Amino acid sequence: MATNTIRVNESPLVLYCLRRADDALVMGHRLSEWCGRGPALEEEMALANMGLDLLGQARSLYTYAAEVEAAGNDEDRYAYLRDARQYRNLLLAEQPNGDFARTILRQFFYAAFADPYWRAMMKSSDPTLAAIAAKSEKESAYHLRHTAEWVIRLGDGTEESHRRAAEAVAHLWPYTGEMFETDAAEQELIAAGVVMDPASFRAEWDRTVSEILSEATLEKPAQGWMQKGGRTGLHSEHLGHMLAEMQVLQRTHPNATW
Repeated sequence: MATNTIRVNESPLVLYCLRRADDALVMGHRLSEWCGRGPALEEEMALANMGLDLLGQARSLYTYAAEVEAAGNDEDRYAYLRDARQYRNLLLAEQPNGDFARTILRQFFYAAFADPYWRAMMKSSDPTLAAIAAKSEKESAYHLRHTAEWVIRLGDGTEESHRRAAEAVAHLWPYTGEMFETDAAEQELIAAGVVMDPASFRAEWDRTVSEILSEATLEKPAQGWMQKGGRTGLHSEHLGHMLAEMQVLQRTHPNATW
C-alpha cells in the first residue's frame, strides 16, 4: 500500500457503511464523467444530479463510519486515502460508462435494488442509518423512474438504440448478483435488526427488471454464474484507473487546501 494510505478498523457496522458509501461514491463519480459529454443538455444535467445525490449518500455514510470507528478518519480520508483493495463497492458500480445505453442500464439495475432497499432501511434499529435511508430512498425512487423510462425508450426505439441496450443488458447482467450477497459481518447486523437482508429484495428486483425489460422489448438473460469480489476488495482494473485519477491531487499534495 502507498505510504499515505490509511488503516481502517472494519468492525461490522463500519464495514457496512463503507460498502454502501463506496457504492454511491464510485457510481456517482462514474456519472460525473458525463459532464460535458451528455447526449443532450437536459440529460447531462439529469446524470449530474443523480451523481450529486449519490455523492451526498456517500458523504453521510462515510461520516457515520468515521463516527463509529472513532480512529481519526473522515469522509475525505476514506475517499482519497484508501487503495483499491480497501474499497468495498459492488463490481457493478465501477464498470465504465461505455455508451449512453450502458450507463443507463447500469444505473437502472442498481436503482431497482436501491429503491426498495433504502425504503426498508428506514425501519432500521439504528436511528442514523434510518435517517440516511429516508433521504436516500427519495433520491433512489427518482433514479429508478428516470432510468426505467430511458430503458424503455432505448429498447423500444430505433434498431440502433435497441441493439445498444441489448448489448448493455448482456454485458452488465453478470454483475447484478453481487447486490444480494452477504457475509458473516453483515449477517450479524441483519440478525440485530440494524440492516436489512438484501436477499429479501431479490423477488421485487426481478419483478421490476422483468417488467421494464419486457416493455422495452429487451430479453432478460437467464440466471447463471455471477461475478463477485467487490465486497471483499477484489476489483476489476477499472476501479484502480478511476481511483488514480480521483485521488491524484490528495496523494500528490497531502492535506492541500485552497
